[in-house]
Amino acid sequence: MITKKLKKLGLKLTPQRLAILNLLEGNTTHPSAEEIYNQLKPQFPSLSLATVYNTLEVLAGAGELQEIRIKADKRNFDPNPVPHGHFLCRLCQSICDLDIRPLEIQTPFNIKGYLVEEYTLYFYGVCPKCLEKGANKGGE
Repeated sequence: MITKKLKKLGLKLTPQRLAILNLLEGNTTHPSAEEIYNQLKPQFPSLSLATVYNTLEVLAGAGELQEIRIKADKRNFDPNPVPHGHFLCRLCQSICDLDIRPLEIQTPFNIKGYLVEEYTLYFYGVCPKCLEKGANKGGE
C-alpha cells in the first residue's frame, strides 16, 4: 500500500521515502519533519532534511496526511487525513488526537453563504499525564 501511494503521487520509490512512509504509518505522535529526519538519519546517512520536507509536503498536498500547525514555531504531521481535533499540552508539548464526536462536521458545508471545504480544530490545555503528575505532587 505504501509503494502504491508513492507511485500514485508520481514520486520515485527511494528507500528514504519508503522509510518516511513506514515511520508515519499508524504513527499517532504527530512528528515534525526534524523528528522524522533525526529518527531515520542513522539508518540513511544520505538522507537530507529537504527530502523529508519535500516528501511530507507532497503527501500533505495530495491529502494523504495532515500538516498540523498547532505550535507557532513548528510544523507537525499526522498520517490520518480525516478531519479531527488536535490537542497540545501546554506543559509537556505533546500533540494528541482529540476525537470530538459532537463536533464532527461533514465537508463541504455552507454557513451564512460561505462554502467551507475543510477545517482545522485545535485545543490547548493540560494532558491527562501532566494532570496526574500535578495531582501526585499535590498529594506528597
